[in-house]
Amino acid sequence: MQDNLQVKMDEFLPLRDVVFNTLRQAILTGELKPGERLMEIHLANRLGVSRTPIREAIRKLELEGLVTMIPRRGAEVAQITEKSMSDVLEVRRAMDALCVELACERISDEEIMDLKAACDNFERAVRSKDAKKIAQADVELHDIIVKATGNSRLIQLINNLSEQMYRYRYEYIKDASQHARLIEEHRIIYESIVRKDKETASQAAKMHIDNQEKAIMKQLRLEREKRI
Repeated sequence: MQDNLQVKMDEFLPLRDVVFNTLRQAILTGELKPGERLMEIHLANRLGVSRTPIREAIRKLELEGLVTMIPRRGAEVAQITEKSMSDVLEVRRAMDALCVELACERISDEEIMDLKAACDNFERAVRSKDAKKIAQADVELHDIIVKATGNSRLIQLINNLSEQMYRYRYEYIKDASQHARLIEEHRIIYESIVRKDKETASQAAKMHIDNQEKAIMKQLRLEREKRI
């Protein structure tokens, strides 16, 4: 268990939701690693809460696919498997292509300015070498494009997928060798949207996901070889 796992209290949220958000964030950022056991007593002691909100949080995390219940072992952080990653990225690839195409048609001048600022912020985050900052800047950049579609149902679908997506994105972003490529891909997408070039924007969005999948697949296979 990581020593920096702490509950961040929020006066507007019930304790069970605070515990859930804390554990979910720890899983998504790798503080709680794939395959790590989630023992109720241990987590309760670490977070300074009773076992009840821990148990409720684990149940919700299982429903989100972030926790797996193993017979005779209990709860574990779900593994990042090639199949689960491929399934998520396959859906996200199609959605991202649609998002940039719609953004080409519908993005406002203010949103274009926001997108430019987000690209610049991403580059600053990369220079910081802080994986959490880079991941957050990446999310914020893509959120501007999604919002620019003006399609509330599409926004809802992407939000539902975003938690799983963040986990894979974070694994990708931890690899510093990919940062220059990410900056370049973001710039191509931004410039295509400004020109309202739907075809280039769509191809760039798909390539963005394809490169992510290849890089994470390579990491997963290397990790699997280490365990053999």
